[in-house]
Order: sequence, then structure tokens, then C-alpha cells
Amino acid sequence: MFKKITSNQWLAIKLVMVATAFIPIIITFIQMIVTGEDSVIFLDGFNPTLALLIFVYYIFLIVLMLGMGLVWIIKQISSILKMKEEQRKTELLHLKGQVNPHFFFNMLNNLYGLVPIDPDKAQELILKLSDLMRYSIYEGMKEEVTLTDEVAYLKNYIELHKLRYHKKIDIEFEENVKENHRIMPLLFIILLENAFKHGVENLREHAFVRVKIISDKTRIFFTVENNFDTSIKQEETGLGLKNLKRTLELVYPKKHKLITLVNENVYKTELILGLL
Repeated sequence: MFKKITSNQWLAIKLVMVATAFIPIIITFIQMIVTGEDSVIFLDGFNPTLALLIFVYYIFLIVLMLGMGLVWIIKQISSILKMKEEQRKTELLHLKGQVNPHFFFNMLNNLYGLVPIDPDKAQELILKLSDLMRYSIYEGMKEEVTLTDEVAYLKNYIELHKLRYHKKIDIEFEENVKENHRIMPLLFIILLENAFKHGVENLREHAFVRVKIISDKTRIFFTVENNFDTSIKQEETGLGLKNLKRTLELVYPKKHKLITLVNENVYKTELILGLL
């Protein structure tokens, strides 16, 4: 069994290799002293066999040093790529940690006021909120989940909102999932949350939210449409949307399209993911 070469041994080997690189200079210098000439031909007058061995040795040395240089370059590139991947993962974890926290805070505040008024409804809300939080914490930290799991999460979110509000909301949810792709979790919830936050919450009546999700072999289409109060200025650069855009850049670079359209009092967002 060969023992693993230590870093100190590698350093010694490298020093020897560097030192041998000066041998031609030393040989040439000795030749000049012996012959008394101002210039000489390297290895001139040496035994042909010895000269050939020295020549082959230096070819081997040059190839070896080039190889070591190539290995060093590959290691440096690999180290840079690994560092960038770690930075990407760290940033994604930070972005995931910021997904809809204020929704949970608002729901807890609503539950606090609802408990003495309607305990049964409060219990139902607590169970659904628990399911949402469980998904956000455990499934949300995974790199990928199935599209059907994500759709179930969105439906649970909508059901929770139906129980929360004391007004009629026209909600449509259309799904046509032909391919159960694996995707990054919590991508669509930000857009759905914005539809309730900027639309439903500010409208006393005739509020609507329309959701459509379609998947085929290569793409996923997700659309959210809601009406809003035109007297209230709409945020276009909210933290949630900024986080979503950055997440898409990190996870689906050049494989996504995020489109927002405003037509009178209707706000529409469409997210397209190209998965192949």
C-alpha cells in the first residue's frame, strides 16, 4: 500500500523540480569555464547517451510542470464554481425564509380576535394554518417538490382565505396538470398572495381572484388575475416580487418569463417556466 503524500512532501518535490530547472544553466556555465569561450552549445561535447538522457529528462520535466499547472488551474476553477454554488444556495435559503411571513402574522392576529367570537371557526382556521406552515417550513426548504403538491398548497391557502373573510369573494381555480413536474417550492404563492393582499383586502364587494395552472411536457403556465381598488396605488416593486424575480434568476436562468399586465382595474400576472 502506498502512503498518501503529505503537503510537506509535495512541497519538497516541487522544490527539487524547480531546482533541477537551473541545471542547464549550471552545465552551460561549467562548459564556458572549461572551454574558455564566451558562448557554447548546450551539452556540446557530452556523451551522446548522457546528452539524450538529459534532454529526455527535461522534456519530461516540462510536460510534468505543464500538467501540474493545468491541475492547479482546474482546481482553482472548481473552487470558484463550488464557492458560487454555495453562495447561490445561501441566497436561496435567505429568499425562502422571507416567503409570506406577514400573511402568517395577519392570520394569527385574526385568530386572536376570532377565538372568543367563533371558537369552532377559529379551530378550523388553526388546522389549515398549521398545514400551510408545515408545508412552508418542511417542504419549502427542499430543492424540489411535485407540481401537484404545490397546487394542493395553493388550494389550501385559498380555502384559508375563504374562511378568513366576512365578504363574498369570486374565486376560480382552473388546473390542467398533464405532467407532474418537479419544481422549486413556493414559487407561485407570492403571486397568489399579492392578488389577495392588493386586491381582495382593499375591496368591499365584487372582489375576484382567478387562478390558472397548466403543465405540459416542457412548460408550466401559471396565471393569477384579480381586480383592485383604482384609488389605491399599486406596488410594483414589493419585496415579495423582488424575491421571486431573484429566485427565478438563480433557479431558472433564461428558462422563465414573468409578465405583468394592468388593464383598468384588473391586474394580471403570468409566470412561464421552461423545464427542458
